[in-house]
Amino acid sequence: MSDHARLYRQDPPAPVRGSESLVPEPAAGQRQRVSPGESGAVIWRKSLGTFAAGAVLPVSLLVLWQVLGDLGYISELLFPTPLRIAEAFAHLAGSGDLGGHARISLVRAAAGFALGGALGLAFGILVGVFRISERVLDPSFQMVRMIPHLAVAPLFVLWFGIGESSKILLIAKGAFFPLYIQTYLGIRGVDNKWFEVTRVLGFTRIQQIYRLVIPSSLPHIFLGIRLSLGLAWLGLVVAEIMGSTSGIGYLMTDARQFGKTATVFVCIVLFAVIGKAADAAVRLLERRLLKWNDSYEG
Repeated sequence: MSDHARLYRQDPPAPVRGSESLVPEPAAGQRQRVSPGESGAVIWRKSLGTFAAGAVLPVSLLVLWQVLGDLGYISELLFPTPLRIAEAFAHLAGSGDLGGHARISLVRAAAGFALGGALGLAFGILVGVFRISERVLDPSFQMVRMIPHLAVAPLFVLWFGIGESSKILLIAKGAFFPLYIQTYLGIRGVDNKWFEVTRVLGFTRIQQIYRLVIPSSLPHIFLGIRLSLGLAWLGLVVAEIMGSTSGIGYLMTDARQFGKTATVFVCIVLFAVIGKAADAAVRLLERRLLKWNDSYEG
């Protein structure tokens, strides 16, 4: 065979075996983002440095807030100092009220997120894979997506009562759409050539979904999960403010009515911390499952 023939000869694609995914495996140099020579101490110092860099701005703002409050430039009623907020947190935690309300809110948020996220993922795959489903379902979904939580909350209470069902369904409404949209976008972003390969290999539609569509859409799906978590918290606050006798949202509303601004700030900080922890857990899972995705990281 001549040199020109060798240059332009194309080898046939390797057959897909078993239940292997069509998503390419990472190259040997891409599997481990940490250099082999780096020790655990070096990795720990890098993580600590990243945390310290992210803490500079909030710590500076807290110090400035405390100083301005002590000097009387900020109203204690409107903006209690960080020390006052810490005292309110200690009091609520010591009495057990904060822990009880937090557990109730976490259960509600988890149930609503699980329901809305599962439906969003399922319908995202359905609409993304089948064009007829997009034509039938997507217009209605987009109209419902534009309805604010506060507009439908009274109807949910009327339809499903003041119990847990209305709250969980309102949270599920918020969690549904980010995961639905991101799953749809992830599927439609798959290169059409991969679908042609699966047809040549004789894949069924189900095999296409779990061996090509879902693995290729995982970056979008994880982004949808992170966005859904944020909107699930938003739905939780609306649900507990509209009609509830327990939960962090109820505790915040009750404190506002009695002028306990420090307690309101405690609830806000608690929402932020729990939300950040949930987002960090999803990002950790994403990094472990998407080692093959050698994307730009700055």
